[in-house]
Amino acid sequence: MDFTPRALLLCVASAALLALLPGCTTDGITGANPEVPAAATAALVRPGDSLTVALQGVPDPSTNQVQISDGDTISLPYIGPISTASATTGELARRIRETYIAKKFYTTLDVSVSVTERYVYVGGEVTRPGRIIWTPDLTVAKAVQAAGGFTLYAKESKVNLVREQKAYEINITRAQKNPAQDVRLMPGDSVQVPRSPF
Repeated sequence: MDFTPRALLLCVASAALLALLPGCTTDGITGANPEVPAAATAALVRPGDSLTVALQGVPDPSTNQVQISDGDTISLPYIGPISTASATTGELARRIRETYIAKKFYTTLDVSVSVTERYVYVGGEVTRPGRIIWTPDLTVAKAVQAAGGFTLYAKESKVNLVREQKAYEINITRAQKNPAQDVRLMPGDSVQVPRSPF
């Protein structure tokens, strides 16, 4: 069977159109959210953490509830501020013990530090931006929900997760369709929901 130039051109155009069709049917949900590495500093205490500090083996044992300030310090009776920068709970307990002894308030004591609450931060186009209590099962989508959900102007497909000063773009629509794509949060993470231009 012979093809005229016009018929041949139509065949080529039809083939090209068919090749483009799969790309035209995308719903913005296909693909995958990025792999977000676990925080290297997950074991460290950080600003915003609520701590229980117990002093034992002294004439007046006490338990103190404290919160780490934005300046990476806590304050305890008689010794003032203690730096919490780059400290695990064990390291912080050692710093507290050594400070009490150095200031000659006690000659010996036992100190224990435990974390009672940790937080993530949700901002941008959500109903109630602010701090959310962290739990081991908290994900980006759950954090947005805990912040009251998206506003009408939110760009749900380009939510920014900031972890240890690195940003990752998360498609919440994709995560809601496939829970395996919903990234788990770590203490100190920040979720920022941008405003849609439309």
